[in-house]
Amino acid sequence: MAQGLLSQDVVVLAKLVAYGGKRPSIADVSAALSLSASQVHQSLKRLQRSRLIEEPGGRPLLRAVEEFLIHAVKYAFPAQRGEVTRGMPTAYAALPLRAQIVAGSDLPPVWPSPAGEIRGSTLEPLHRTVPAAAAKDPELYALLALVDALRDGRVRERQIAERELSGQLRRLLRG
Repeated sequence: MAQGLLSQDVVVLAKLVAYGGKRPSIADVSAALSLSASQVHQSLKRLQRSRLIEEPGGRPLLRAVEEFLIHAVKYAFPAQRGEVTRGMPTAYAALPLRAQIVAGSDLPPVWPSPAGEIRGSTLEPLHRTVPAAAAKDPELYALLALVDALRDGRVRERQIAERELSGQLRRLLRG
């Protein structure tokens, strides 16, 4: 029986993009995302089956990744809001959108994190390891924050996030 994508697969895909299309080892991805090697291996298999990365090689396929992240992730993995907590800013509250969108009076969306310095409204990350992984990798952080803006944002935020994400994907995957 074929298994569909899991939310952690989106995180693995974003990490592959953050590597600039270079093929990291499973051990490197595993360590960077605090996932087991078997979880990463299974994610890679699902991403290949979904035609989001090359087989063999694992290089993200620009057009497929762009279409998936911009148009499908919000339906496959809808944003879940929660209580007020401390955490890492995401979506419009994180770079690169923070510089382009004036925050209103609402609390900013945050990934819950004990190391977080911002009080905001919980936006559940795609996987529990996202805050720690994003804290170590600014490229990954920007990509996942943009994906969250597409999953949770208002129309204007989504439009800006779509433009930004397309630009980041092209820059990282075309070299």
